[in-house]
Amino acid sequence: MKRLFPRVLLLFLPCCMAISLPLAAQPIYEPTPENMEVRKEFEADRFGIFLHWGIYSEYAQGEWYLEFGKLRNSEYSKAADCFYPVRFDARRWVRSFKEAGARYICITARHHDGFSMFKTSASPYNIVDATPFRRDVLAELAAACKEEGLKLHFYYSLLDWVREDYPIGKSGRHTGRVGNKADYNAYFDFMKSQIRELLTNYGDVRALWFDGYWDHAGEQPAFDWRMPELYRYIHSLRPACLIGNNHHISPISGEDFQMFERDLPGENKAGFSGQAVSHLPLEMCQTMNGMWGYKVADLNYKSVKDMVRLLVRAAAKGSNLLLNIGPRPNGELPDLSIDRLKGIGQWMKLYGETIYGTQAGCVGAQEWGVSTQKGMQLFLHVMSSEPRQVLVPLKQKVKGVVEFLSGRKLPYKQQKDGSLLITLPERGDEIDYVITVTLKK
Repeated sequence: MKRLFPRVLLLFLPCCMAISLPLAAQPIYEPTPENMEVRKEFEADRFGIFLHWGIYSEYAQGEWYLEFGKLRNSEYSKAADCFYPVRFDARRWVRSFKEAGARYICITARHHDGFSMFKTSASPYNIVDATPFRRDVLAELAAACKEEGLKLHFYYSLLDWVREDYPIGKSGRHTGRVGNKADYNAYFDFMKSQIRELLTNYGDVRALWFDGYWDHAGEQPAFDWRMPELYRYIHSLRPACLIGNNHHISPISGEDFQMFERDLPGENKAGFSGQAVSHLPLEMCQTMNGMWGYKVADLNYKSVKDMVRLLVRAAAKGSNLLLNIGPRPNGELPDLSIDRLKGIGQWMKLYGETIYGTQAGCVGAQEWGVSTQKGMQLFLHVMSSEPRQVLVPLKQKVKGVVEFLSGRKLPYKQQKDGSLLITLPERGDEIDYVITVTLKK
């Protein structure tokens, strides 16, 4: 699996732990009843689509091209002059996501390059005022999501590689900024202005997804992002809006869900998410291929089997999966991403009941697979074709065991310690063989 972020970030991401305020020093955040209901809805959705799209797609080298290509913004920003995604169709996108079984989308409103993909009065550097396209794609997506019943989330970068008032951090040092005009108070007001627009001009925005907090990690004295203040402002505008931050540290007061980059909660195989798993709703994000933004040469797409199994394993951890696609500069979704969406959708039409609205199962991960649970129904997801029997460590008494799809009864024996031994039929190389175990109350 490719890692998108530069390897040098791995050296300073662990330092983020140093800026985490002790719980006693953080202001107390009490979510409203409406916010708590939205959290439950978010957890029940389990599957969302992430979209990294901006003028960087013109270069077809990923969303970090301004940084990785060591470009001056005076050259990079010329991509806005020819950004004209003539094939963009918000309804077609959203219908594809819905047919794949996704319940929500999260799109980059503004990435680290500072370009806004929406009409904003806070900066002329936006898709309506700075491109010949002159259409607000976020407004079109908001309308399509409302029409199709999908929830809308916005990604928003806390850092900016081109604005003079943003204090230069660990990235974006070569883009042509003078560097002596930093004014975080002014930049903070700029962010507030844009966030107000995002939360008031686009209907029912369910969540904001922040990124870039790591740009000042490890600085002494510690950089003050004023996040609790920003979170209070957001909740004053929309109390039910969920807030998450890809900061790779323990949750900050005011956040409503916890995210994990390229990793299942608690695993940290990619090296970005070593923070402890909290009590908040969980979401992991992963790419379909290697990059987040569109890269023409990146055809290393994960298989439908791998992506479905990742979704199942996420649900078994009590986590959502936010699966990323990088649209082309012409507004189309890559052909391979559409193929993968169709495959995931076929599986979800059959087995979505074992994913949506479930919690982590009472049986932890086993060699044969994982479990999800909905009330007294325990769903065993057997992702190995080898065993003819599976041993399920249980404590509760069992009322019945059936094959999920057909309802056919399966032979089983519950041992004295509660462990359940289930005999399985012969089966091929399935993505996921699902068994329903009904527990006694």
